[in-house]
Amino acid sequence: MSPFPSAQKGKMTSVFSSALSRGKAFLTPSQSSTSLSQTGFSKAPEGTLFPQVDPAIDGEDCDHDCSSCTIKFPAKFKIEDHDKLYGHVKGWSTHLLVATGKTDWVRDVSDEKGSVMEAVKDCGIDPSNGKLMLSASNIPLPSIHHTRSDPTSVLLLPAFTIIENVTPAAVPTLISQYINTAPTNTTPFPPSSNAFTPDLTKLSVQDQPTFPSPFTARPCPHKYLILLCSQRTRDARCGQSAPLLRRELERHLRPLGLYRDLHDERPGGVGIYFISHVGGHKYSANMMVYRRGTVVGENQPTVREESNGKGENEACAEASQCIWLARVRPEDCEGIVKFTVLQGKVVKPGRQLRGGFDREKGLVS
Repeated sequence: MSPFPSAQKGKMTSVFSSALSRGKAFLTPSQSSTSLSQTGFSKAPEGTLFPQVDPAIDGEDCDHDCSSCTIKFPAKFKIEDHDKLYGHVKGWSTHLLVATGKTDWVRDVSDEKGSVMEAVKDCGIDPSNGKLMLSASNIPLPSIHHTRSDPTSVLLLPAFTIIENVTPAAVPTLISQYINTAPTNTTPFPPSSNAFTPDLTKLSVQDQPTFPSPFTARPCPHKYLILLCSQRTRDARCGQSAPLLRRELERHLRPLGLYRDLHDERPGGVGIYFISHVGGHKYSANMMVYRRGTVVGENQPTVREESNGKGENEACAEASQCIWLARVRPEDCEGIVKFTVLQGKVVKPGRQLRGGFDREKGLVS
């Protein structure tokens, strides 16, 4: 007879299985140098992936902390401050944000019973175009959502595409029809502003869709996205820092007409979402900035043009960059809005830049 009661044995099996899955993901190379070279992309040495602000170009105070910031982290908010950050994040190909309407989740979001996140883990289908980063998010649930089995929405990056009517049972179809055919972080950047639509001609016979499709898809209305880890169950610092940073980011975005709250779908602007654990919470706060690219032949709009609502037609439908920062504090937000979000520059690369990609340059970290 087993020394463990059946319930305890089942719980231990579940924990072991979850740990084994995470260990396998950690030990499996996320992107070999061979596969990277096949895409035409290359790894960017430190200091070359994104430009750093230059006082001669961006003003003498471009690398200064915000002097008017009144929001502070708690006095006991301590982080690791000495490790080298750049180039130590695992590569990923696509990023799926699942709308949950919550800002905190179970420790491993793929263990949330009856959720789309659990279905992604357990459906037995791995995306064919590389590693999928899976995040729960505070994106609001659809009004028809009452139970975990009801449809929700997901945001697929770098495609900048919202896919609606997603249920756990439909996850295999979501992977085969949308994720597998979507652009990745190492897909050459498109020359036009056309929105992503799945290329169903590339699907195998068994993956061919049944009609009508269970999903509806539309472009994400925002031009920029800021993702903040808020998962308190993984680390209290993430739960503390995310709402404080959002308040400070809002203070700088509102005068420019760029702030968008969770229910604001006006074209353009900056969407700020809370997401689940991305790794490296000892470097809190973690922030990922996704930026839509510029159509070939067009110039990047200036901050003044952005605040006047101009330049929106110049944006490509897909993200050209993701800039992953850490050790972000409220006093960094002014520079992050002005230079990182709007111009793709990094203010404190040595201290804050963890990695990312630039599809226009063909570079990844």
